[in-house]
Amino acid sequence: MREFGVRHAAVIVGFALVGWCLCAATMGIGIAAFGLQVALVVHAVAAPVIFAAVSLLYFKHLGYTTPLTTAAVFLAVVVIMDVGVVSMLVQRSFEMFTSFLGTWLPFMLIFASTYLVGAIARSRRRN
Repeated sequence: MREFGVRHAAVIVGFALVGWCLCAATMGIGIAAFGLQVALVVHAVAAPVIFAAVSLLYFKHLGYTTPLTTAAVFLAVVVIMDVGVVSMLVQRSFEMFTSFLGTWLPFMLIFASTYLVGAIARSRRRN
């Protein structure tokens, strides 16, 4: 196993931020084009797809961490950004956290898709 350091942690956080930015863009464009309800559904579908793609790139080219660790870090970054940027700066409210479709379902799907892609990528590497 490779030595893990600050640079590796920054890379993982960078990948998570890319995923979060793509999800934020999905929400922003979705709200502007279709309204909040449709945007929430699109985001709930898009979030795991986005993070599966980001995870695939991460595990294919780097894979510093286990699938579980990566899923936890990706989810932690998403939660921190949602709390700090979306809730506190943009909406000035924590109301979004009352929505299963808008927050909790995407969180669960982001974690699951990241973990599953990592597990599959790791198993293929061993074969």
